[in-house]
Amino acid sequence: MGFLDSFRLGKKSTSTPAEPEKKVEEEVELEDKVEEQEEQVEEVTSPEEKAFDIENAEVIEREVVVPQTPPEPVPLKTYKDKKPINKVVGTTKVIAIINQKGGVGKSTTSINLSAALGELGKQVLLVDLDPQGNTTSGFGIEKSQVTRCIYDVLLNDVPIEEVIIPDVCEGLDLVPATINLAGAEVELVSEMARENRLKDSVGVMRGKYDYIFIDCPPSLGLLTVNSLVAADKLIIPIQTEFYALEGVTKLLESMKRVKNRLNPTLDIFGILLTMYDGRTTLSRQVAAEVRNYFGRQVFETIIPRTVKLSEAPSYGIPITQYDPTGKGAIAYKNLAEEVVKRG
Repeated sequence: MGFLDSFRLGKKSTSTPAEPEKKVEEEVELEDKVEEQEEQVEEVTSPEEKAFDIENAEVIEREVVVPQTPPEPVPLKTYKDKKPINKVVGTTKVIAIINQKGGVGKSTTSINLSAALGELGKQVLLVDLDPQGNTTSGFGIEKSQVTRCIYDVLLNDVPIEEVIIPDVCEGLDLVPATINLAGAEVELVSEMARENRLKDSVGVMRGKYDYIFIDCPPSLGLLTVNSLVAADKLIIPIQTEFYALEGVTKLLESMKRVKNRLNPTLDIFGILLTMYDGRTTLSRQVAAEVRNYFGRQVFETIIPRTVKLSEAPSYGIPITQYDPTGKGAIAYKNLAEEVVKRG
């Protein structure tokens, strides 16, 4: 090994220990810079408004959600607020929409037939006599806002004008029902002239409306008997499915007893086929059987089974407003014209 070689080795040995010390100094300086940046960000931004992302070197804005107070409910109108009537009202017809079987379309028919007649220029009063109150909620009325209903008319002698909600639709007023009505069946038992309570209350409104419809509960209790006594005629919705005629026989027997003892003028105004699906053999067979049994009492109009008819109550409007060109709306408009023609 020569002198130059030994000089080169000596140079390497003296320069190598200085490199790690330099790297350590650079790392310390880098850490100091990062700490300074973090301190600057903490001074500028507050933890409630911004967060610093060290990995992505981003400042993320946080949205501050301000809670909003819900709008106050609009108070319900009273009968005194009813729009003036600019037409001559004809002879009032009181019609009960009735079937002891549930789920056949009583409330749907009550809402949409009444609304369709109102659009034809008729003055209509709809009485919700079902404790479930589906007709009331079907017009978008919050039951929590209803202070007095048909229960108070039947049992507390409140005049019916004081519970009427006017102009729920064009030409249509409503007597609402709440859950309080569920106890009316028991409470009416001990009342005097219990079968005539509804007749006496509704009777004072004759001459003010062309039609008064009563949406009956799915039973043959005292509420239904009150409807049979108060009504001039009956509309019986019949679902075009199995067991359609099973409950109608008992209903007709109840109607005959009331007619013989309490209401001699009571009769069937019409039989309405509902929830009809022409694609099924069963619907066609039931419709044919009902027409053979009741003859001309069956309306020519048939109410189809449609999704829109089921959706409309959730929006608080009748089918004639929710889907005016749909099959359901057209069917109820045709039914309204048929009701007018029958007188």
